[in-house]
Parts: sequence; structure tokens; C-alpha cells
Amino acid sequence: MYAAKIFVFIAAVVSASPISSLMQAETGNVLAAREAPKHYSGTWDKFPAKKTWKSFDALWKLNTKAMKAKGDTDSDLTNIKKALQSVGKKYGIEDRVLLAMMMQESHGDVGAITTYSQPDNFPTGGLFQCWKCPGFYGKHGLTLDQITSMVEGGAKHFKENLSHWGNTMEPKSVYPALRMYNSGNVNEKDLSSAPNATPAYVSDIAQRLGGWTD
Repeated sequence: MYAAKIFVFIAAVVSASPISSLMQAETGNVLAAREAPKHYSGTWDKFPAKKTWKSFDALWKLNTKAMKAKGDTDSDLTNIKKALQSVGKKYGIEDRVLLAMMMQESHGDVGAITTYSQPDNFPTGGLFQCWKCPGFYGKHGLTLDQITSMVEGGAKHFKENLSHWGNTMEPKSVYPALRMYNSGNVNEKDLSSAPNATPAYVSDIAQRLGGWTD
């Protein structure tokens, strides 16, 4: 059994904005992640084991249709794939984990919505919908550098989250770090406890890693 630990961090410093993965609406643009078929909760070991995660190539094939449906061009897809692999290698994060996070946050839409905090006007946007990350709202056909900047923004945040949970690519690190990325705090006894964020965030991404798409 785990002792109850609550790690609270200011989301604006080490995590994605709590609005990420929730429905965000602006004229003509909605980001909405549909909850996966099964809802997991509890400690990290109650979530799908790593052996259920599909390879990056398998997940890429499963998700390209959804990305194209968002308006991504063939060059966007090529650049997203390159960016996920290069940035993943740079930060020691498995590219399949970054891919699953990206699909949860933006469905891979390179022109995903950008929102701004008030009164400081800091952006929350891009492929990973994270605080102070660059975004290119409504645009497609982006350069590799533009797409890489969005992937790197999300990876930097997630790497910081991982550092609080052992900094490995095992579920015992990845799942709590995902909880922190989305909500800024972690109830170690229940990774689906997130009153001010998306409760199913970790559960959904675990199932995306297993091949679920929406």
C-alpha cells in the first residue's frame, strides 16, 4: 500500500494548464477528447501494464486518419513524426508516449486553438496544449521547426513532471507524471482524482498507448 501523498505544484510552473484535454471552444474550433471505453482508477499499478502499449509505428498508423481529419497536410504529418522521434530522443521520452499525449491534447492538429491567460497574456496552445508553449492557431502546412517547437514545449513540461516520479519510462513514473502534466497535482492513491482537471486523463492515454483512438 502507498501512503497518501499529495504533491501540489503551481500549474503555471511545472505542468500543463488544467484546461488541457477539456472541451475548449472558440468560434469554429473545438478541442474535445472523448473518454476511452474503460475507466481506470487507483494507484499506478491498477492501470494498463506496459506490455499492452503498442509500438510507435503501430500507433502512428492508427492515428494518421484522425490527424488528417483535423486538416493536417502530408507535410505536417511527416514533420510531426520527425519531431516526436527527435524530441523524444533528446529528452529521453519514448516517442509513443509523446504521440499518445499529443492525440489526447489536440488530436495532432498543428493548428489547434491557443488560449491566453489574463492579465499576463501567456499562451496555452500547440500540439500539447501546455502553458507558455507556442501555437499556430488555424494554420496548417507548417515547417519542421514550427512543429518541433510545439512538441519540444510539451516534452519539456512532461520531463519536469517525470523528474518527480523516478524519471523512467515505466508506468510507475509515466502514469503519475501524466496526472501531474494535466492537473498540476497528484493523489498517488488515485490517479483519476482530479477535481479541477480531466479525471480520465491518465486512463485515456494508457488506452491510447494500447491502440484506442477517437
